[in-house]
Amino acid sequence: MKTTIVEELASEIAGLEAAGLYKRERTITSSQSRVVDGPAGEVLNLCANNYLGLADDPRILTAARDALDEWGFGMASVRFICGTQAPHVELEAELGEFLGTEDSILFPSCFDANAGVFEALFGAEDAIISDELNHASLIDGIRLSKAARYRYRNRDMTDLEAQLSAAAGARRRVIVTDGVFSMDGYLAPLPEICDLAERYDALVFVDDSHAVGFMGPGGRGTPEHFGVCDRVDILSGTLGKALGGGSGGYIAADRVIVDMLRQRARPYLFSNSVPPPMVAGARAALGLVALADDARRAVHRNAALFRAGMTSAGFDLLPGEHPIVPVLFDDAPTAVAIAEQMLSLGVYVVAFSYPVVPKHAPRIRVQLSATHTDDDIIAAVAAFSRARELVPARAH
Repeated sequence: MKTTIVEELASEIAGLEAAGLYKRERTITSSQSRVVDGPAGEVLNLCANNYLGLADDPRILTAARDALDEWGFGMASVRFICGTQAPHVELEAELGEFLGTEDSILFPSCFDANAGVFEALFGAEDAIISDELNHASLIDGIRLSKAARYRYRNRDMTDLEAQLSAAAGARRRVIVTDGVFSMDGYLAPLPEICDLAERYDALVFVDDSHAVGFMGPGGRGTPEHFGVCDRVDILSGTLGKALGGGSGGYIAADRVIVDMLRQRARPYLFSNSVPPPMVAGARAALGLVALADDARRAVHRNAALFRAGMTSAGFDLLPGEHPIVPVLFDDAPTAVAIAEQMLSLGVYVVAFSYPVVPKHAPRIRVQLSATHTDDDIIAAVAAFSRARELVPARAH
């Protein structure tokens, strides 16, 4: 039996390699930053979620080091046993205050937050209406719930209303959406979603992982960007992207919702607490985000400059206003070949293909940071153009 399974898996992996879909990890030998070191030497990094450039900010590093000395390396416990320190409670209060909710609750990751929230809050009498392109963590979390599941076409408000109508008999209804769809950089139409939620007496749940910290005038994410902060009921997010790039996630909502998650959310109840240095770093990042108006302007300016350069060079981009800029190619092998050439030219990007993105839309997802310079962006566009020349003509 074991031999059969191993042989079958080896055959499947060989098939992935033959189709150009096999994912290889690259090892970097420096801290996460605007440029990173690796086997190919120093390269410009265009694929991190480091939107505000805080991952190696010395103020965050100092906060984490000080917490390591004062609070220790890890908790060796879950929160409700002996895994809660004062900094955990303080960070939860600060996240709630920043996001404009009554409270928040920390999880080891946003994946865990999304995996734990639905089963704890919704049962067989309820309905969950989810955008078809929601993050895998939302999809998996919804599957764990016994609630009826409805799916609507990406950002299609006519289809969302049809699904809400179909779910009209449920005890509770919740509309679930990414604030930013991470493979496309598209923003969810939150004002229209909130309008429908109010019309059909539904809650609104937004995973804002790719927006908190740098979208909206104060960095409070897509609800602030669209002016609907008081109309979104549940927010999930991560400490692993713009908020310092560490680990940890959260749910922010009314206090009674948070209280119920403390009682029932399994990833919270059965996972070690977020380590003290991560908590301290995230608290420092929150303080920096409040003062990051210049960085927010910079990341959006950099995205616009990159889009303009790539469009002028004749590349096919998905439209948008987010620092995620997908560059589309005809097939997966082409996207992979372009990414490999880019690395040899000193620019680190990654190709994405099915099942991460649709089969017909392989891409390289570029992510801009506030720390990128004009020269970086000019060099990146030039590297894309040169890589396209170096890839055999049949591939594009």
